[in-house]
Amino acid sequence: MNRREFLRDVFLFTAGFTASVPMFDISNAGATSNGGRPQLIEGTGTEYSRLMKVVTEGLGGMGKFVSPGDTVVIKPNIGWDRTVEQGANSHPLVVRALVEMALESGAQKVKVFDHTCNEKRRCYANSGIQNALKQISDRRVRLEHIDRRKFVPVDIKKGKSLTRWDIYRDALEADCYINVPVAKHHSLSRLTLGLKNSMGVIGGNRGSLHHDLGQKLADLATVVRADLTVIDATRMLLRNGPQGGRVQDVKVADTIIATRDPVAADAYATLLFGLQPDDIDSTVAAHRLGLGEIDPARIMIRKIQG
Repeated sequence: MNRREFLRDVFLFTAGFTASVPMFDISNAGATSNGGRPQLIEGTGTEYSRLMKVVTEGLGGMGKFVSPGDTVVIKPNIGWDRTVEQGANSHPLVVRALVEMALESGAQKVKVFDHTCNEKRRCYANSGIQNALKQISDRRVRLEHIDRRKFVPVDIKKGKSLTRWDIYRDALEADCYINVPVAKHHSLSRLTLGLKNSMGVIGGNRGSLHHDLGQKLADLATVVRADLTVIDATRMLLRNGPQGGRVQDVKVADTIIATRDPVAADAYATLLFGLQPDDIDSTVAAHRLGLGEIDPARIMIRKIQG
């Protein structure tokens, strides 16, 4: 079932069936072929808006991902009440550049949201993302707070450790889903990158997922499949993640990574921390599920100066 077929079926839920919620099997939603070596672009530069555009052009341009009339979801990390300098959230200039490119490609609607850990209004404001998107001044852009009524239970057919969970309907419905995590340390999973960023589109008791977390993140990736993964390593939180708080724990790396392959994205970004892809449980588990390439030697890496 592709994204549009799921959207058709999910309308049955939104028509008013609230007493008994159907379980949707979307194990193939958004799936792409991993035949051959995946392409990955690593861009470095200090002008982040320009850098984001250059990196995307390296993959063929935003038009490869967004078609006229599409509803686009851009999912950054906005989970923490932290400033840009503290490095706990995706950089607002990276997020704004992606939104602008989606609009230029003809998106009918661009939604930006996250299921925050700290108080949502403070997270959206202090991250700088709220103000950055206001500057676009386009009614097609919506920075939204999570609406708990939009979580729908989903059967995870290929799940090994997680076989059913509540997932945010807007993330599943989107014609194009762009995952924009920030690269940072995590006290439980060692790092939080693209696969971990899916925690921001799920409901339920998220804390209960921390046992066998790597496999559960991989299981979620079989149904929450990004069309494009952009890892924001402009600021890297090296210690005391995921919340951070100390500027001295942040490394200014001025780097953005982009690829269609979610496993390749995490595998390559891991190298920036002096670790190996095999050190991160979620990357290993996702590779074993056939979701992407873990070996950097089998990834077509192109480095660009922005």
